[in-house]
Amino acid sequence: MTDHDTRGGSGGLPGLPPPPPLGATALPPGTYDGTVVLVTGGGTGLGKAVAAEFARLGADLVIASRNEDRLRAARDELAALGGRVTAAVCDIRDADRVAGVFDAAQEAYGLPGVLVNNAAANFPVPAEDMSPRAWRAVVDTTLTGTFLMTREFGRRHLAAGVPGSVIDIGASYAWTGGPGFAHGAAAKAGVKSLVETLAVEWGPYGIQVNGLVPGLMPHDDMTADIRGNLDPAGPLAARQPALRVGLPRELGWAATFLASPYARFITGHTLVVDGANWQRRGLVGAPVVTVREQMGRAAFEGGATSPRTPRADPPPSPRTPLGSPPT
Repeated sequence: MTDHDTRGGSGGLPGLPPPPPLGATALPPGTYDGTVVLVTGGGTGLGKAVAAEFARLGADLVIASRNEDRLRAARDELAALGGRVTAAVCDIRDADRVAGVFDAAQEAYGLPGVLVNNAAANFPVPAEDMSPRAWRAVVDTTLTGTFLMTREFGRRHLAAGVPGSVIDIGASYAWTGGPGFAHGAAAKAGVKSLVETLAVEWGPYGIQVNGLVPGLMPHDDMTADIRGNLDPAGPLAARQPALRVGLPRELGWAATFLASPYARFITGHTLVVDGANWQRRGLVGAPVVTVREQMGRAAFEGGATSPRTPRADPPPSPRTPLGSPPT
């Protein structure tokens, strides 16, 4: 996975230091020896980066996604790190197919001890232009899919009487709201609530549930929508309090810590890994620019089929987002 330029610089200020090099690990070698880790959306982007850090620490990986070609490529790339990797095609919105992924994981390596819910769907659209189908496409994947995966994990662990760890990849607009992403923000707020609810319900059974929020972490699998939103805004690093963007492995290191024996008393928590960008505020508020203007859309004139307000149906397949929309 390619490192993108993290340099920002602002008036000679240093910003936060860069992380250790790719391949370094934050935990002792072998921390995950004998542990099966299941990562949804593990074929690309941040999901693949998280899976790679578990692999470096000895985990047996099961990566799941809807795209078989990407899964195959990711499986070969991750296997080169030295561990065993199985790829499973799955639509996480379908409870039967979710159960099938867990069956395949158990047949290959055993019951997954760690579940990383990374798969999600999102794309920008003003709420007034959003079709019911577009809403369902995002909420069903991001929220319902996360619940179905987590539910299956929990049921199997409760039945077996063994502990486990769930990590849900969230977004900072679960707290702040996400103008232009009403569907994604609502879904991620639901995911955050699931983290806090299930941590209490399942803590007595030894199951941790935590959230992990990525900041701006450019990677090779960024979608065209995300690239289009970022490119006109100028240098990315200069717009972060850290004066650099994050690197995907930094999310992976956080995930491996949260699921490790060294974080057993951490549950129900959502950790934000974004260099404080989501907390940034100006001393004076910037002029208000509507979401429609930001997206270059004409004034809303009403009517679902108006040529000036095109039906905002979802893209052909769910997208795994870069992280929270940058400010």
